[in-house]
Amino acid sequence: MDLRANAENDVTNTSNSDSQRSRKIKFEYEDEDQDEALDETVTESSNLEDDALMCDPDDSIIGGDRTSADYYFDSYSHFGIHEEMLKDTVRTKTYQNVIYNNTFLFKDKIVLDVGAGTGILSLFCAKVGAKHVYAVECSHMADMAQEIVRVNGFSDVITVLKGKIEEIELPVPQVDIIVSEWMGYFLLFENMLNTVLYARDKWLVNSGVVLPDKASLYLTAIEDADYKEDKIEFWNNVYGFNMSCIKKQSMMEPLVDTVDQNQIVTNCQLLKTMDISKMAPGDASFTAPFKLVAERDDYIHALVAYFDVTFTHCHKLTGFSTGPKSRATHWKQTVLYLEDVLTICEGEALVGSMTVSQNKKNPRDVDIMIKYSLNGRRCLVSRTQYFRMR
Repeated sequence: MDLRANAENDVTNTSNSDSQRSRKIKFEYEDEDQDEALDETVTESSNLEDDALMCDPDDSIIGGDRTSADYYFDSYSHFGIHEEMLKDTVRTKTYQNVIYNNTFLFKDKIVLDVGAGTGILSLFCAKVGAKHVYAVECSHMADMAQEIVRVNGFSDVITVLKGKIEEIELPVPQVDIIVSEWMGYFLLFENMLNTVLYARDKWLVNSGVVLPDKASLYLTAIEDADYKEDKIEFWNNVYGFNMSCIKKQSMMEPLVDTVDQNQIVTNCQLLKTMDISKMAPGDASFTAPFKLVAERDDYIHALVAYFDVTFTHCHKLTGFSTGPKSRATHWKQTVLYLEDVLTICEGEALVGSMTVSQNKKNPRDVDIMIKYSLNGRRCLVSRTQYFRMR
């Protein structure tokens, strides 16, 4: 896809409205060093420090017929991905603290663990007195989870069910709690959220609890000249040959990487908050406006998205952030490179909108459309860009 052929290059005059910057959500994270091994000691609540916070892509992308839907469940049969998630102490310790510090939620309750993996969340729930836990896992890791449950002495409390949530039948008509670590890169990649919502609508009692129950997506802008040169402009001249046709496609693929907070040029804008206990499946597709105000004179090479999740039913509001100002997680951040290098002055605003939707052919992939414009003293630009996470 020739992005420039689809770009809107006309200069536009943006509004000078005095809309406020997005309200930031605060978390506190009080925990051991990230490299510390997991244990069964209850720690302080794992709240993170504050980090703030459709489209019609070309189907001619090389390899476009290979998608995450083709290998999604098989990929979770490999041990490495589970090791990475378990060693993400921000992630795993937060879930452990939520369960261990709020036993009133789980005592004598029936729990459904959606996408159980190794069964770690089910084990946490069983340990604090859940009446029964149904751990549903579609990949071959379900067989390992069954053995893990057995060797840890919880076979009478945890039942591992191998299969898709949409296809299995639980031995009980309802559950009291649904717990799941469903979040993907860019929050929505892999589309596991809809599986959680399906389970909620089919089995959760009216007064039931979904954990976590809130998720918020944020956007900011960064200076990233060196990395963009290395990852994108590289294709212009590869050992003396023009490979810029790859550059056009690489621009469409968001980069998952860790961003240095010193690269951030603007404020952080809240795009969308999802209430998992109430939202409809279609709510995960949305269009949200943004206004990113420069906090210094600098260049903008990319937009960066990240998310927070919160557990609001706890004694103490608990959650974590995947933003660049917080402790690193395996989700990192999602970097969307802009075609233009924007020169922005302090106080000027990059305004636009982001549209997010499931890919029509492959619902585990995410289509993103960004419209942006800058009417600054040194830069005038208006453009639309398309991205696909796959």
